Parts: sequence; C-alpha cells; structure tokens
Amino acid sequence: MYLQHMFGLLYHPKSEWDSIKKEQHSLGHIYLTHLLFLAAIPPFALLVGTTQFGWSFVGKEFYFLTMESAIPLALAFYAALLAGMFFMAYTTYWMEKTFGAEASLERCLLFTTFTSTPMFLAGVAGFLPILWLDVFIVMAAVSYTIYLLYAGVPIFMNIPEERGFIFATSILTVGMCALVGMMAATVIIWGMGFAPQIMTG
Repeated sequence: MYLQHMFGLLYHPKSEWDSIKKEQHSLGHIYLTHLLFLAAIPPFALLVGTTQFGWSFVGKEFYFLTMESAIPLALAFYAALLAGMFFMAYTTYWMEKTFGAEASLERCLLFTTFTSTPMFLAGVAGFLPILWLDVFIVMAAVSYTIYLLYAGVPIFMNIPEERGFIFATSILTVGMCALVGMMAATVIIWGMGFAPQIMTG
C-alpha cells in the first residue's frame, strides 16, 4: 500500500493525497511499517559509503571514516531522523487549528512521512558520497518534497488553497529552523571532541 501511494504521489499527487487522507493509522503503525525503514536508508548508506568507498568533493581525493567513529554517527543520525519526524508532525498538529484544519497527531505524522519520503529515498546517494553528486540528488529530492508539501496541505488538511499555502510555508519554515539547529548542535558536539576520525586514501 505504501509503495502504491508513493508511486501515486509521483504521477498524480493531488488525487493520491485525497486517497491517503482517508486512511487511519496509529503512531506505532506508522513508525513500524514506514518510518523505521525509511529513516534507516540515509544513515546506512552513509555508513557504508564513508567507510568502504570514501567520500570526496569532486571525485578525486577520497576520505574514509573509521568504522568505530562511523557507527555512532550513523546511529545518532538515525535517532535524529526519527525524532525529527515526530517533531515536525507535532508542530504541524500544533499549528493546524490556527489555519482552520482538523487532523489528529497520527494523521499529521502520516502526512509528514509521505511528504518527506523523497528525501529519505535520496539517501541512497550516500553509498557513493561524492559531494557535488549528492548535493544535486538531495536538492532534487528537497524540491519534490516542497512540491508535495504545498500540493498536499490544502487537500490533506481540507482547507482552502490560500490558507494551505500559508500553512505549508509555516511548516517549511519550522523544518528549515530545525535543520539549522541540528547542524549547529553537530558543530558544537564535534567541537567538544567527538569529531569523526578521518583517513585519506
């Protein structure tokens, strides 16, 4: 069912959003059947890519992480993705009444999951961590995620498009702030002596 919806969002997103909003799932079901697997894609791909193939800025000189430093980073990244998805769902749930929408926390998490799926799938680029290539793939995924967000909010939340545009913009702003906060926290943690061990090859 999930794959069917995902392909539907690729080919006819508006009608597929209308189909998805009719489904009812618990928080546990969404995590167990969707998020636990989707959120594992980027950390696992980066774990393999940075330890086995090395990462590079332009595809010439490669740098490798030691497995001892890469595993904790991958686990922390995985936990951050799962927590971040719940944070975005709760923020959406908290803001919805301001825009005249009525959706449960479970439905907000389902919406957040489907909206973010392109970015999770783009995580496979981590298997070949060449900076310019990964940036290109991630930017394409982010662009489609933003499109799904703006197309889906009015339909999924059952509100007018004008109000949906403002709601989607608010969700996007929160997501960007959360991303910047996560990056800042990473820099602080690395500055405290927890930076990964890098080898050249």
